[in-house]
Amino acid sequence: GDLRSVLITSVLNLERLEVDLFRCAGAGRHHWVPATQRLFGGQIVGQALVACPFSVPGDPKVPVLYEVERTRTGKSFSVRSVKAIQHGKPIFTCQASFQLSQESPVQHQFTMPAVPPPEELLTQEELIQKFLQNPNLAERYRKHLNKIQAEDVPIDIKPVNPPDIFCSEPQEPKQLFWVRARGYIGETDMKVHCCVAAYISDYAFLGTALLPHRQYRIKFMVSLDHSMWFHASFRADHWMLYECESPWAGGCRGLVQGRLWRRDGILAVTCAQEGVIRAEQTPNQSKL
Repeated sequence: GDLRSVLITSVLNLERLEVDLFRCAGAGRHHWVPATQRLFGGQIVGQALVACPFSVPGDPKVPVLYEVERTRTGKSFSVRSVKAIQHGKPIFTCQASFQLSQESPVQHQFTMPAVPPPEELLTQEELIQKFLQNPNLAERYRKHLNKIQAEDVPIDIKPVNPPDIFCSEPQEPKQLFWVRARGYIGETDMKVHCCVAAYISDYAFLGTALLPHRQYRIKFMVSLDHSMWFHASFRADHWMLYECESPWAGGCRGLVQGRLWRRDGILAVTCAQEGVIRAEQTPNQSKL
């Protein structure tokens, strides 16, 4: 449907309380919040980005206040710092840098990975349905997959090399997804697409660090920080390739890096995130 109207009126809608103080217009859970007891970090990042141009555990039942600090205003570059506040305490801080469009002869980028187009791949929902058809799937994993399938995720996801859920062997900490916002946004303000990309970039990102450690049961996982660099214009409601890799994990933390590619091979966004990962020392039992 028309995703743009939902974003503008609900998900990314902030109420101005003061010159540089904003509040999330709606409390409670809507379809852009995953079915968890915590606020989704990607949404806080997106709303903080909304607060900037006007100048993660949290409580999903309480509105979030966004306080903007005009850190620097220059001729070419400006910086805004934002604090997301609940119950009088900051739950998230964001620093955003803005630049006037400028031409430069100094240009280069990595090469986009060669992968099948999204039209040739199954969606995450179709893959789950395929797994559920296996009669040997243990009941607790069947319940887990049914729970994932029941969530109203606002992102279309097509894994390029989906991991085998029946295998607990370590895998290389790399993932490739085709991703896009589920719905029509259209040619609108680029800030809207950036805010939606912030949400998309946080979904399943930290899970890349778990691929070499699939034999362990994860007790707790949450992001600590999230950085994004926007390089070129893009449409968040068009298919983009999300290339994720984890160069390091240790000390109950994991580091992941990501690149969002447009279909024409242009590198649009670079991401990085560190998160807490707590796992049981005892390996998982077989899923069959």
